[in-house]
Amino acid sequence: MSRDLPPLNALRAFEAAARLGSLAAAAAELHVTHGAVSRHIKALEAELGTALFQRQGRGLALTPAGHRLHEAAAAAFEPLRRAWAGLRGAGETPLVLGCPGSLLARWMIPRLERLKADLPGLRLHLAASEGTPDAALTGLDAALLIGTPPWPPGWQVHRLGDERIGPVVSPRHPAHARLAGAGPEALLDEPLLHTASRPGAWPEWARRNGLDPAALRLGTGFEHLYYLLEAAAAGLGVAIAPQELVQADLDSGRLAAPWGFVETGGEWALCTRRGDTGPRVAALAQWLRRELHA
Repeated sequence: MSRDLPPLNALRAFEAAARLGSLAAAAAELHVTHGAVSRHIKALEAELGTALFQRQGRGLALTPAGHRLHEAAAAAFEPLRRAWAGLRGAGETPLVLGCPGSLLARWMIPRLERLKADLPGLRLHLAASEGTPDAALTGLDAALLIGTPPWPPGWQVHRLGDERIGPVVSPRHPAHARLAGAGPEALLDEPLLHTASRPGAWPEWARRNGLDPAALRLGTGFEHLYYLLEAAAAGLGVAIAPQELVQADLDSGRLAAPWGFVETGGEWALCTRRGDTGPRVAALAQWLRRELHA
């Protein structure tokens, strides 16, 4: 039997588990049992004589050997997925755009009707995610992100605009009137709402305002920005967020930004694989850039 390639069914199970971070999710995608995925991966590990995964909390983490095999598998399977989808859809497949869930809910979805009107020929499929996609942009044609360069070297990055962040507080907050008339240093006495997805946001804001980040008092934390801002709107504390994601709340008076917003060195970016830019991506990048600067 040839050993030039791994067993393809086993490799497919491994690639799905590595991409999704879960044996159960891989089994659901492949329409097989959890045990079948586990057996496939164990067969690969036995063939290689090394582990491909290690347990990390409730999920899976790739070992160095697993990372190496996943990079190769993703590079092989992803072009096949796109080619197959293109053949099935006769060139009319949607552009799969990934973006963090909070950005999707608070910025993209309110603009979808305008996007459809401005770019009627663009079929878009939006995929919510948390964190930065992997270097292969697995499962995506493009990703709309807010982050700080450098970006992965294999990406083509369309820079859309600068990131600006600032504290926001609701008129329902018991100390709103006092805080609204005070300088940034007043926040050193406040337990600040924060999010696990942007642990550096408050320290960055403090440095930009001449304050010592070590003097900040962090209060309740949230896993996602969306919940953080809902807590702020309910008057539970002062939160921090990118300006564009709270602009509608500022316009409606649901939130206020007494201390304004500062640039962070981060940027809004539309990212694709290098060399994978077509007219749809170029048109979308131009539209996103125009929306950000509107």
